[in-house]
Amino acid sequence: MPSTLTENVRKTVLENGLTVLTKEVHTAPVVTVQVWYKVGSRNEEPGVNGIAHQLEHLMFKGTQNRPIQFGRLFSALGSDSNAFTSYDQTAYYGTVERNKLKALLVLEADRMQNSQIEPEQLASEKRVVISELQGYENSPEYRLNRAVMQAVFPNHAYGLPVGGTKADVEKFEVEQVQKYYRNFYSPDNAVLVIVGDFQTGNTLETIKKVFGKLPKRQEAGGRGAGEAGEAGGEELITKCPIPNSQFPIPNSPLPTPIVLREPGAGRLLQVVYPLPDANQPDVPTLDVMDYIFTEGRNSRLYQALVESGLASEVTASVTSLRESGWYEVLVTAGSKQDLKKIDSVLSSAIANVAEKGVTTEEVERAKTQLTADVILSNRDITSQAMRLGNDETTVGDYRYTERYLTAVSLVKPTDVVAVINKYLTKESRTVGFFEPTQKQITGVGDKPDSAQTTENFSPGVPVLPSEVSKYLPPVDLATDAIAQVLPQEFKLINGLRILLLLDRSTPTVTLSGYIQAGTEFDPDERAGLAAFVADNLLNGTKSKDVLTIAKILAERGASLNFEVHREGVHIEGDSLAGDLPVILEILADVVKNSTFPAQELELHRQQTLTDLQLELDEPSEVARRIFVQSIYPKKHPLHTFPTEESLQQIQRQDVIDFKAKHYRPDTTVLALVGDFDLDIVRSLIQNEFGNWQVSGQAPTLKYPPVSMPQKIVSVNPVLPGKAQAVTYMGYTGINRYDPRFHAALVLNQILGGDTLSSRLGAEVRDRQGLSYGIYSYFHTGKNAGTFLIEMQTSPEDSSKAIASTRQILQQIHEQGVTALEVETAKRTLISNYNVSLANPEELTDRILMNEVYGLDKVELHSFTDKLQKVTFEQVNQAARELLHPDKIVVVTAGPSVLAEKSIR
Repeated sequence: MPSTLTENVRKTVLENGLTVLTKEVHTAPVVTVQVWYKVGSRNEEPGVNGIAHQLEHLMFKGTQNRPIQFGRLFSALGSDSNAFTSYDQTAYYGTVERNKLKALLVLEADRMQNSQIEPEQLASEKRVVISELQGYENSPEYRLNRAVMQAVFPNHAYGLPVGGTKADVEKFEVEQVQKYYRNFYSPDNAVLVIVGDFQTGNTLETIKKVFGKLPKRQEAGGRGAGEAGEAGGEELITKCPIPNSQFPIPNSPLPTPIVLREPGAGRLLQVVYPLPDANQPDVPTLDVMDYIFTEGRNSRLYQALVESGLASEVTASVTSLRESGWYEVLVTAGSKQDLKKIDSVLSSAIANVAEKGVTTEEVERAKTQLTADVILSNRDITSQAMRLGNDETTVGDYRYTERYLTAVSLVKPTDVVAVINKYLTKESRTVGFFEPTQKQITGVGDKPDSAQTTENFSPGVPVLPSEVSKYLPPVDLATDAIAQVLPQEFKLINGLRILLLLDRSTPTVTLSGYIQAGTEFDPDERAGLAAFVADNLLNGTKSKDVLTIAKILAERGASLNFEVHREGVHIEGDSLAGDLPVILEILADVVKNSTFPAQELELHRQQTLTDLQLELDEPSEVARRIFVQSIYPKKHPLHTFPTEESLQQIQRQDVIDFKAKHYRPDTTVLALVGDFDLDIVRSLIQNEFGNWQVSGQAPTLKYPPVSMPQKIVSVNPVLPGKAQAVTYMGYTGINRYDPRFHAALVLNQILGGDTLSSRLGAEVRDRQGLSYGIYSYFHTGKNAGTFLIEMQTSPEDSSKAIASTRQILQQIHEQGVTALEVETAKRTLISNYNVSLANPEELTDRILMNEVYGLDKVELHSFTDKLQKVTFEQVNQAARELLHPDKIVVVTAGPSVLAEKSIR
């Protein structure tokens, strides 16, 4: 399989230096276009930290030829578009139906040379970036990491935060950003990657016409990226855990830990060891070492820290970049556990491996997991292109992953011990402790919101869709869609429903499942019980203990997870094609025979209590809880959330009883998409699940009717020490069966379905720069639905952003939307849907949920017809009936400045 990553990749270098990587994949009528620039935070220095990220934001602001927000153009094309800034590169990507390929190329070429970087745009986008950074600042983990990395790399840009600092961002001048753009954004410093359903010859001719005329920028001094050609929709920063060269000598590690004593909830330990760059031969062995240390229940550090109760979580990653790398271990302490003791146990565990070595079994398991992870993470075309773009820009060779996997296959136990002794020495490590100070969540108000109606604000005139179409590049005539294959469906005598869809594009299988055993069934006094059951299913059965189950999956690089939601438990499984029998065997065993060992339940309880503590320190989680509980009254199935008291109440017998009552074949659906033989899989499922017995009727719930709020209800929980505020606003909505469902989807796309092109995004985020991200949703379930708007703002901007949002709701409620907006939104939704079906995980989930909702299996392809039939009148009727700006719950969680400014 690894060779298929690059076996039909073609590399072309244009005369102007643009590197082009093309790979034909004809499994679905979609294509991804990505432009990777060989510039990132590595090219910065103190004082201008964050300028690469600031420019990434401005690249969506329009060009001299197209003075319009590019997010609107991408949305009109139905492109799943985004961008990110990292240490070594900045990348822009979009995935579309294949007939829009040329249009995306034209837009990317335009902004490579002609981007508008003007004072007004910079001012508003600086506010957006600062809002984004404040969101990161809310996280103690981010603040600790920033302090530790600065100590590890005091004289190298890898020690600077990728997104920048507020102090530097505030000082950026237009001339600085323009110069940075001129220096680094040129064809000879970029890699264009195209993967999907296209013809290479024709496409290369188009690329030469579109990009070939762009000039090299010879004056680009300081372009330290070498000569070889190198995430809703919102630009996102990634920490880039990806492969890069030189090993700059870091600072001598500090003899004592860096200690941050700040507001927060949980204790954190971070340890960072410097490593060599991605091109160095030790990197594959270091990754195998990392899997042995932290991947799964059998891993060394999990056993030493989590199984012992010292920690609730331990994660680690090897970061391999162009000029250096590092190994980072992050430990979330268990409740009341001492960080010095945890650090001592961590050091001892590493020293023990260095002294006594690792087993061949451990090494082989880690190699299998690592290889399977690479294969399973490269099933969709966007991910395949990301891998090629990252390899070409980081190490200068798009074939890097192939070489890397070959090197992984050759790693021996002695190699692992050698790299531990070479790099994970006590002398080289830098340690950070996060010690939270006491904090209290306080509430402010529950009063009518009168102040906000007087806000001095008038929404800008919406950008007319005719303006968008004026600047949209021409789209090729639609080509024939590939045959619409429907899943095969069958049902066992016990009621279990199964849907199977063949997909031989990669030798993998994706499993998605649903059991009607969600948190809606939680008793008030034992809230958290449904999650307790789902989270502990894999912790042992009548024939296998927890470590045996973990080992069986790990030896094949397969995954199986259960995640509880309101209306059901979702099952997610991935494996290489040959390992599907193992996944099905484990799944059947745990749903039928899980035993919930007392020791594992108690360990899980302590981890859950720690997680709860951390969640209640997150403004987004606090806002979400209070929002939901403000809409749905007590005794409503959606009102209940776990508390420390309710989690302590849960007994082992409660878990056993809940499982026996709610885990039933007649409320379970399984969907599989992948490379398998239909008859063999049907036989396997019959053998594994046929004897799953059911008795009596499945439990049901009656959801009581919930009335709308009669006024504006505002609540403002204060979380000390936070930099950013998070607002949720909304009320009860429609369920999945409401006849207005499809019209509501179109309405939502216009209102807030995209943070760059929607009415809310265009005004609150783009024009005023008040929010990093603002979205609206109609969450529709089987029994209930919720309409909500979510945004993140600087505390001082919350009041204005809320007022602006309510006025846009009022505007659409009273005046409606335009016919052109409706047509644009329908095109976007249909295109996005077609693109999503090219991703095996999204396709499997869609098949699954259609069955859960009792929809006909042809819904998989008729969904777009239903969207197409939505009329302008239906959308405006939905706006009148479903948008209520004066009957709305508004919850803003964040720092105390909110209370001082009386946002009620």
